[in-house]
Amino acid sequence: MARTRRYEVAASGRWWDEDDRRWLPAGEVHAREPGRNETVCGLSLHRSRLSRFPAVAWTDVLPESGGAADAVRRVCPRCAAAAGRRGADSRPAWRRVDPRP
Repeated sequence: MARTRRYEVAASGRWWDEDDRRWLPAGEVHAREPGRNETVCGLSLHRSRLSRFPAVAWTDVLPESGGAADAVRRVCPRCAAAAGRRGADSRPAWRRVDPRP
């Protein structure tokens, strides 16, 4: 069975949510794998001045999710392609059922 990847969020800005009493991402958001100092699309977190948000899941910052996406202005298209724009209730990924020999 393949290991599912978990993606965290890195963003260009942050804002304080009074209801949840925590910092949430704002501005341009990128996906990152835990333990790495770069985004999925290859940007260095330090050089790009991106803030880490380990408590926020990647699916929560997508505008269609409505979760922590209140102040998100742009989702990196390269990160969205790699990490996926899929929610928990979406269909499974497409796969070939009867491949040619």
